[in-house]
Amino acid sequence: MTDREHDWGAGLHDVPQALHTTPEMRRIFEGPERVRRMFAFEAALARAESRAGLVPPEVAERIASAAEDPRDLDLTGLSEQARVSGVITVPVIAALRERVDDEARRYVHLGATSQDLVDTVMVLQAREALGVLIDDLLAIGDACAELASRHAATPMIGRTLMQQAIPITFGLKAAQWLAAADGQARRLADLVDRELALQFGGAAGTLASLGEDGPRVAELLGEELDLPVPDLPWHSDRSRVATVGSALAVTAGAMAKIGYDVVLLMQNEVAEAVEDAAGGKGRSSAMPHKRNPTETLATLASQRLAHGHVTTLLGGMTIEHERSVGSWQTEWTTVPALFEVTGSAVAGIRATLAGLDVRADRMRATIDAAGGLPMAESLARALTPALGAEEAHHIVSELSERAVAAGAHLADAAAEDTRVTAHLPDEALATALDPLSYRGSADVFVERALSGHRRTREALRRS
Repeated sequence: MTDREHDWGAGLHDVPQALHTTPEMRRIFEGPERVRRMFAFEAALARAESRAGLVPPEVAERIASAAEDPRDLDLTGLSEQARVSGVITVPVIAALRERVDDEARRYVHLGATSQDLVDTVMVLQAREALGVLIDDLLAIGDACAELASRHAATPMIGRTLMQQAIPITFGLKAAQWLAAADGQARRLADLVDRELALQFGGAAGTLASLGEDGPRVAELLGEELDLPVPDLPWHSDRSRVATVGSALAVTAGAMAKIGYDVVLLMQNEVAEAVEDAAGGKGRSSAMPHKRNPTETLATLASQRLAHGHVTTLLGGMTIEHERSVGSWQTEWTTVPALFEVTGSAVAGIRATLAGLDVRADRMRATIDAAGGLPMAESLARALTPALGAEEAHHIVSELSERAVAAGAHLADAAAEDTRVTAHLPDEALATALDPLSYRGSADVFVERALSGHRRTREALRRS
């Protein structure tokens, strides 16, 4: 195979994966960025140890200078060497040592082990990636807030167990999406403060090679990398990684819920909201009339992948003594993949909502086509003060069945039944059957979601 054929084939291989990542997530977790962060860790370690009096200051600066720009490294060669050593850190550290003089070489990676480097780089990547997700979630919240406010009084049918229930408002549905997006943004922000911490324990978690200076170096390294330092190293406790991974899977699930709502609303026989079809999005290769979901499709598929990835992380929590043989190593691919598919799920919903075509007239038409049946509960409620809940429910159930059998409107069946008209004059009956009069506390819930969004934005802006 020629180089050109190889490059073309590699590009084609990337096409399916492109549906399950974003350019920003790919950049954060791709090989060059990982190596750059590994070099940055080593520079920070040299400076921390210099501040602790373990490395001459001028040597620390030579190491840091050598670590500034690793772009000339042969990443393919590093990958091949990593297969021999079993971990990417060995060839990366060797490459850094080759870039410094003999004196400085003695101090590169002093007191650290491969897991310190790999885990801390993963934390640094996660911190940046969580920031991207939080920004996207807040943008989703902004879009949902606009929809909730604009459609606070737009009636649509509520659906339970995939059947028509009672009227709700599209504003309320958007408010539910808003609350979900805000909730995930807050939870991910909490992870940054609570779970992302320096890992620095040396060969087996004792920092023995640094003598009594180990804890001091850890504190200084945390300062250099702007990371909190935990009470003790967490190399053998993978709960931090599993917690972050689980939160990502939950976020992907929350986005998939929104996406699934949109997909169902897009069905031709429903057609109450549709994705933007500009630029030929969603075209079928065979059927000219079709406009398939695309952004939501990527979200739903990515959420399913997230499920599988987090299962791997949870299964890897049981490790052997002080360092795992197999489980820890699965994190090297699973954590980036989990961030990428979650990023895709979130980005898909952000794009969907930015161009969502909400068809309020179609929503009202769906309610009107139901022949008044979605207002059955409202009618029973109006009759309850006079007849009691059980009898009112029985009468309206009977009227509903009669209307369906006759192909009539529930209003006509009710107007012909003296058990109803004896207690509800025409105006009261009309009110009981008016979808706009039966919104319950929808307006209150919408306003709560909008207020909550303002608080979330303010809180995360300050953090």
